Amino acid sequence: MRAVSPRAWGAPENLVPVEVDRPEPGLTEILVRVHAAGVNPVDWKTRAEGAFGSWGDTPILGYDVSGVVEQVGPGVTLYQPGDAVFGMPRFPEQTGGYAEFVAAPARRFAPKPAGLSHVEAAALPLAALTAWQGLIETAGLRAGQRVLIHAAAGGVGHLAVQIAKAHGAYVIGTARADKHEFLRSLGADEVVDYTRVDFTEAVRDVDVVLDGVGGAYGARSLEIIRPGGHLVTLPDPGGLPDPARAAELGVHTGWTIVEPDRAGLLEITRLVDEGKLRVEIDTVIPLEEAAKAHARGEQGRTQGKIVLSVA
Repeated sequence: MRAVSPRAWGAPENLVPVEVDRPEPGLTEILVRVHAAGVNPVDWKTRAEGAFGSWGDTPILGYDVSGVVEQVGPGVTLYQPGDAVFGMPRFPEQTGGYAEFVAAPARRFAPKPAGLSHVEAAALPLAALTAWQGLIETAGLRAGQRVLIHAAAGGVGHLAVQIAKAHGAYVIGTARADKHEFLRSLGADEVVDYTRVDFTEAVRDVDVVLDGVGGAYGARSLEIIRPGGHLVTLPDPGGLPDPARAAELGVHTGWTIVEPDRAGLLEITRLVDEGKLRVEIDTVIPLEEAAKAHARGEQGRTQGKIVLSVA
């Protein structure tokens, strides 16, 4: 099958087309013919550093996939060949989404939302589950709470805005000025241009902060959260603030990493079906040109998600 693999960890140009053996589905697994694969920051960070996850003899990046079941392994009852599915089935181990076929446990997938194309569906799993698990399961978001979402126009951020809004929150997002109209169209109540305004001066008394930036943003965000509130850090645990200061302020802090979750995917699908969640596609790029997708992603200026067209 066709795939894309880094010939060495490092620059985007190291991503090259390769021919590899098609995987075979094992017990409780399905083989999915991939139509589209989502591109996420973890992809280009792994490509650059080679330090995240477990990799096969031919490393193949990509966690988000949407496609059609080609074959079912022994014991599978959820799906039949021809069913359209989406998911991020093996994260953080190698899923191999940058390829024509992926074999993985059946219950790591969910039926593709009927109203979405494969490109749109492939953009959802990792980013939407990150937002869902961070806001709803980790922070326990409730209606009426005030939520601040950093990098609100990005892949995770723009979905987090909608998920928070669907749960009755008052939503504030940080983004460049040219993304403000887009965020308001998604339901954001306030938008802060972080290039011109210090968000710690513009925003106060929030219940939840979803930090998709990291670094000093965690410590700075801590100071604007109400006692009993939550700071959910996504990029890396190095962005967590001083535990003593968090305890002094009565704020819950923690680093969360997304997990494969069929139940979560079904909740995401429900929001899509109800018209409460839509995914913004920044760019669609052919599989063989994955290097261009990584180069664009690393610029940090995308609006929504980058997706590779495979089938």
